[in-house]
Amino acid sequence: MEYAICARQLSKSYGGVHAVRALDLSVPRGAIFGLLGANGAGKTTAMECMLGTRRPDGGTVRILGQEPRTNRKQLFQRVGVQFQEGNYQERITVRELCEVTASLYRAPADYRALLARFGIAEKSGSFVQALSGGQRQRLFIVLALLPDPEVVFLDELTTGLDPHARREVWKALAALKEQGLTILLTSHFMDEVQALCDSICILKQGQSIFCGTVAEAIAASPYERFEDAYLWYTEEEQPDENVSHDV
Repeated sequence: MEYAICARQLSKSYGGVHAVRALDLSVPRGAIFGLLGANGAGKTTAMECMLGTRRPDGGTVRILGQEPRTNRKQLFQRVGVQFQEGNYQERITVRELCEVTASLYRAPADYRALLARFGIAEKSGSFVQALSGGQRQRLFIVLALLPDPEVVFLDELTTGLDPHARREVWKALAALKEQGLTILLTSHFMDEVQALCDSICILKQGQSIFCGTVAEAIAASPYERFEDAYLWYTEEEQPDENVSHDV
């Protein structure tokens, strides 16, 4: 099997506190992989170490067969990134931001088509600062896809979106996966993880406590629902056995 992302014994500490501890994960090409965990579990640090934007203390990373720190220029053209926070100048429109970003890549995707795919084409003339939180989040996904990447990292991709918009994003990402895109995402929405992810890794205090499929995670837990199983793994809270989950 050919892996788009491969990390071995990846570790990072801050002042003696382990943010990521001996993390192993492999993401096959054309798969959607979920990196899960509570706030502070190490997800963003792990992503930054994999991307080469933060230097790990130990371990190895390969993205598309290349080391991300020493091959940054080559991977820049092949990998897209969307982090939770994005800072852009105040007086720039969506169209201008897309055009400036697209100019950085040799063969960028059509930003107009991406804006339409993610439901914000009518906002192309609006200032970025005037967008709602959900519209801004969709714009950041568009920017991550502008290099027409082979791999994309998405950090909390649907935070701030309403249920309809979330499902439209899911459909768009599923279609991109069918075209061969590899996606590594973080999410706190377990329905999103179930709908999108081929496999997952759950982190707790920087350490992997489960890797496998959602079905395997449920089977290895005392629960039948993935959200309950996730809470059991992370010990964020104990699922209430007396609460009915029927809709």
